[in-house]
Amino acid sequence: MSKQQVANLSAVALTAVLLCGAKGAHAMMPTVKLGSEVVKLEVAETPAEITKGLMFRTSMPETQGMVFIFPPGQKVAFWMKNTLIPLDMVFIKDGKIEKICKDVPPCKSKDPEGADCPVYPSRALIEVSEVIEVNAGFCERHGVKEGDEVKFDFKK
Repeated sequence: MSKQQVANLSAVALTAVLLCGAKGAHAMMPTVKLGSEVVKLEVAETPAEITKGLMFRTSMPETQGMVFIFPPGQKVAFWMKNTLIPLDMVFIKDGKIEKICKDVPPCKSKDPEGADCPVYPSRALIEVSEVIEVNAGFCERHGVKEGDEVKFDFKK
């Protein structure tokens, strides 16, 4: 192997290490117990990750989901623009489930901006610390209910 090939390989390896380190907590998949099931969670924390969420996914394993992490006191509403699979949305504040939106369907809007896509929860923004999205019907199948405590496990 030439010196140039070694240098190129080293640069690629260093870039990979730096990219993995840059994600910090994202390098691990935290888990949470929801009802009777432990769920592995992808983390959406940056504005770009929160905006993309589960858009364009065609499926998701039953015991996997995504957690959206917000600053304290953040008021949020979610929509299903470009989301292809129906979801349950679990809104969490101070370690307790405040609201569950069940069986939320994908938005089939023809508007490129999705202006006619409904938002969830439907009436007003809700103050949360996290939101978890899982497959539609998950909460019903596993006994997840409003008022349940939620504890995340960030161990590897």
